[in-house]
Amino acid sequence: MSEPYCWGIFREQEHSPGRENDDAEILRLTGKHLEARGFQVTFKTPEEIGPADPRPLGVFLMCERLEILDRLHALEVRGIPLVNSPRAVLNTYRERMIALFDEANVAFIESRLVATDARNDVGALPVWVKRADVHNTQAGDVTFASTREGVTAALEALAARGIRRAVIQPNVEGDLVKFYGIGAAARSDGAPGWFRWFYHKEQRVAGHPFEPAQLARAVRRAALALGLDIYGGDAIVTATGGVVLLDVNAWPSFALFREEAAERIAAHVALRFAGASR
Repeated sequence: MSEPYCWGIFREQEHSPGRENDDAEILRLTGKHLEARGFQVTFKTPEEIGPADPRPLGVFLMCERLEILDRLHALEVRGIPLVNSPRAVLNTYRERMIALFDEANVAFIESRLVATDARNDVGALPVWVKRADVHNTQAGDVTFASTREGVTAALEALAARGIRRAVIQPNVEGDLVKFYGIGAAARSDGAPGWFRWFYHKEQRVAGHPFEPAQLARAVRRAALALGLDIYGGDAIVTATGGVVLLDVNAWPSFALFREEAAERIAAHVALRFAGASR
């Protein structure tokens, strides 16, 4: 093939509840910008990845399922660049993420790992009960519980689905902020090269004052600890102006900034792929 050949892999439908179109569109638009840079892009669902496929120059991906990530990791160990790295995506599984943040001294919301089939000391209420592996894929993966009975019911529901471990986190009052980032290289203020934040729309915003650069620096440190190139997540701004990191995930939908983000992601991916072509 005369043009560099790469894959774009969509996120699994079950991992995009309510975001199927947004997730697909950011990947397609990134591919369009890569094609404008001279790449030949083939889009695949995770299930379409097979051993008989021509070896790509590189892969940009949104998939999250463990067995698919393992299959893609086999390409990575052969020297094919993948963005995000399958291991970085796996690092966003909550159980691994909490351990990595602790090791890297990344400030994160207090998180307690528990077995779903055991009696647990809940502590102060209310809390959030979250499955300990992948992020929210269906009802019951993330549950707000204001009573001990509610916590028990949430854990039992996860156990009934074969999910053995959960994370319990306190409810933090404040303004819920969502963020997007691209790249690990820092600007002069310590923020990622491309970073955007916005208030989650389904809330009454109190407008607590905070320093966005503080949020950006915290997010970059978290992305570095996980090994992510393309990332997003959630944080709470408290009444005192503190920033509490709630979650970091791999390659979000970038819905509010899709056009701008897709071009920047494509530039980042192209740079990674160019190194492999040399």
